[in-house]
Amino acid sequence: MVHYVGLLDGSGGVWGLRIPDLPGCHGGGETAEAAIADATSAAREWAEHRQGRGKTLPVARPLSQIARDGDIDLAAGEIAVMVPLLLDSGRSVRANLSLDASLLTAIDEAARARGLTRSAFVASAAREKILAAT
Repeated sequence: MVHYVGLLDGSGGVWGLRIPDLPGCHGGGETAEAAIADATSAAREWAEHRQGRGKTLPVARPLSQIARDGDIDLAAGEIAVMVPLLLDSGRSVRANLSLDASLLTAIDEAARARGLTRSAFVASAAREKILAAT
């Protein structure tokens, strides 16, 4: 997983986040947390679209470089946050997991209700949990 620097600003219940290394990629929300979550999703979509066109992803610059390059507008109240980018490799790997029987039943019911396979549901839940912890 790679992390890009995001620049967050907000006032009056409106928060925005832009990712200078991913041109045109931004997020927004009513809270800083919502803007970060939206930008994390947008970064994944931005990267998948770019890779789908056969292009490589930009290198994530460190915060010190972004500051030296003048990309942070401190006068506007921007602050830096790290935005994780977790992309699928396109290669599935079989894994043997042990779960409580009632949890597995709940997973299967939730997956079925969403039209997903058990594997897709577990992968999605794990991805959400990993991104929420970063």
